Amino acid sequence: MEFRLSPAQEALRVEVRDWLRDNVTPDIEGFFYAEEEEPEKLRAFNKRMAAKGWIAPSWPAEYGGMALGSVEQLVFGEEMAYARAPSGGRGPAVGYAGPTIMMYGTPEQKRRHLPGITNWDAVWCQGFSEPGSGSDLASLQTTAVRDGDDWVLNGTKIWTSHGHYADWMYLLARTDPEVPKHKGISYFLLDLKSPGVSFQPLLNIAGRKGFGQFFFDGVRMPAESLLGEVNRGWYLATTTLDLERSNIANTGAPRRAIDDLCAFLRDTGTAAEVHRTRVADLAVSVRVASMLSYRVASILASGGVPNQEASLLKLFLSELDQRIANSGLHALGMAGALMPGSPHAKLQAQFALTYLTTVPRTIAGGTSEIQRNIIATRGLGLPR
Repeated sequence: MEFRLSPAQEALRVEVRDWLRDNVTPDIEGFFYAEEEEPEKLRAFNKRMAAKGWIAPSWPAEYGGMALGSVEQLVFGEEMAYARAPSGGRGPAVGYAGPTIMMYGTPEQKRRHLPGITNWDAVWCQGFSEPGSGSDLASLQTTAVRDGDDWVLNGTKIWTSHGHYADWMYLLARTDPEVPKHKGISYFLLDLKSPGVSFQPLLNIAGRKGFGQFFFDGVRMPAESLLGEVNRGWYLATTTLDLERSNIANTGAPRRAIDDLCAFLRDTGTAAEVHRTRVADLAVSVRVASMLSYRVASILASGGVPNQEASLLKLFLSELDQRIANSGLHALGMAGALMPGSPHAKLQAQFALTYLTTVPRTIAGGTSEIQRNIIATRGLGLPR
């Protein structure tokens, strides 16, 4: 692992940082605090990124990417997170849908869908979880039945991030109920404008509309909606999940939170000893998390597969996010509990908001308990 960026990597950081300074205007950064994102503004922002070739910088050039390595991808992600640049749905499209289509799609599916992502003509979301199928994903009940040249889809999907402005969904549906549950699932690409698709927004713990529930009532999908082979969708899904878990978490957001808090305490003269000590401890922890991020990136760059290293990063960073939010609330006093929009809120109420929204970070993507088990068994060689 190199502890310094190369000149080319440092130049990339400066270029991305300068562009973000000009393009993440206050109204765009305001989506971090807003109750609901504005799809048209998000699409316009991502269109500007697409013009730079930055929607999928780590993708191969043949698919519209820049073929950046793992470390460069991490640098890019850090700057985006620090600037609070909105995602607008890039994660599901760039991190999961696109790479899975690259691996398993037909030439026609690749021609149809991949340019739409890198040009940002289509927003994607994920249709895996259902009301009764979360951790046990293979128990899903949504069905797709072949009818002539079409598949007829019935069922529901829930916790669908970006669903309220998505154009397409990659989803799993049961296509053979007579075989063991893992063997009767297929993987589909669904146009969400199809008749029979409806959507119900859901509020998260902070009262924000970040996800929702889809309902499918006799939705007809053409034969080319099937990705890969019939009843082999579970194996494609594990690829998608591996892509999700191998994404390199970065410290851009927690570093920005610490910088904001330090500036506030310094400017208001409220940096009591207890706050200085606590913030200093968190700042050191952010540096530790950064080193863990670059360790994972370095393993990927050298052709390795991070396992316990990725779990250690995920565990440490998700719990650090919660510690930072908690400390920010305490440092701001009674005003720290006010939510965005209050005239008396401090620092745009970011710590009250993140205190709530960081709750699921130790659950989603594998709970902290699961991560500790992976570290213990695969990292330390302890018995089960």
